[in-house]
Amino acid sequence: MAAGVLSRDWAPAFAAVPRSAFLPELIWPYDMDAGRSVAVSLRKDPDAWARYADADVPVVTQWDDGRHTGTEPGQVPTSSASMPSVVFRMLRDLDVRPGDRVLEIGTGTGWNAALLAHRLGAANVVTVEVDGAVADAARRALDAFGLPVRVVHGDGARGFPGGAPYDRVIATCGLRSVPYAWVEQCRPGGRIVVPWGTHYGNGDAVARLVVSRDGRSASGAFTGPVEFMKLRAQRLPPVVHSAYVTGSVADGEESATSLPEEEITGERFGVRRFAVGLRVPDCLCVVAEKRDGARPVWWYGLTDRSWACVMFRDGDTARVWQAGPRRLWDEVAAAHRWWEERGRPGHERFGLTVTPEGQRVWLDDPADSWPV
Repeated sequence: MAAGVLSRDWAPAFAAVPRSAFLPELIWPYDMDAGRSVAVSLRKDPDAWARYADADVPVVTQWDDGRHTGTEPGQVPTSSASMPSVVFRMLRDLDVRPGDRVLEIGTGTGWNAALLAHRLGAANVVTVEVDGAVADAARRALDAFGLPVRVVHGDGARGFPGGAPYDRVIATCGLRSVPYAWVEQCRPGGRIVVPWGTHYGNGDAVARLVVSRDGRSASGAFTGPVEFMKLRAQRLPPVVHSAYVTGSVADGEESATSLPEEEITGERFGVRRFAVGLRVPDCLCVVAEKRDGARPVWWYGLTDRSWACVMFRDGDTARVWQAGPRRLWDEVAAAHRWWEERGRPGHERFGLTVTPEGQRVWLDDPADSWPV
């Protein structure tokens, strides 16, 4: 509450609906000190399990779309209970009022739906989960807690028209494109809160959209950075390096750059990489580990086989190589200049507009937008 994350209107729900009631016996919380997810069993170590359940850390509850077995972490986390601070920041952005009907996309453990149901009543909340096993577990937990929210097993990208119109729509998964079905199912003046970003990186930002009076669009500014597991239908397939660089990196056109390494790599949740991703569409940036004072950064085009690489070496000028129909490094460098020239705007100065024709982003003025 002191940080402004948990608002006073959500404090009763926070006190009455503990996250622990919706977590399975085996969890993989993110250990901030270790910098990785660790396995914790309620049966084997109830004190540690309770401590992590109450901590402000994300907790993975499923790996590899349910194919994972055993206690060691899997390859890709595919369902989780988000950090409480992130949960309540997004609920604050949702700005629910008594009597509101809410559609949630991404049930997960059911905790977020339970918080909404405690505030609004279980009959006013519908939640959609694409994974059948996850949906079943959440339904059982919600029923056991006395908040029998309607849990729909289905594709969240389609929403749930059977319960429309909704006053609010909230997604608990990262998006690369906001399904227009959500706009259609939300009443004019209603609010849609979603984590959104580009394929440039994993970082998202929370978009707080308001549906227009005619119900034909939704638009609004971003409120701050987050990182979520992506909507399964919008995950980026693995990019195979050898499909792009078939020979040597030296086969590309060579140049150099004076841009510092830290400005290209940026902070994990920094606005610079988010902003560059808005200006360099259909592109993936991969920052490699630093070894012996050298770090390569790669860019891969997602609509063709264009690629670029910058090799940073301590105490030396960074070398650049690029090849393909697009000059990806030139686009990236131009995007950095664009952001600098506009005063290094933060997340809150950017916004998103969703229409039947697609989505557009903007800086300060929705009328001056570009497609993404």
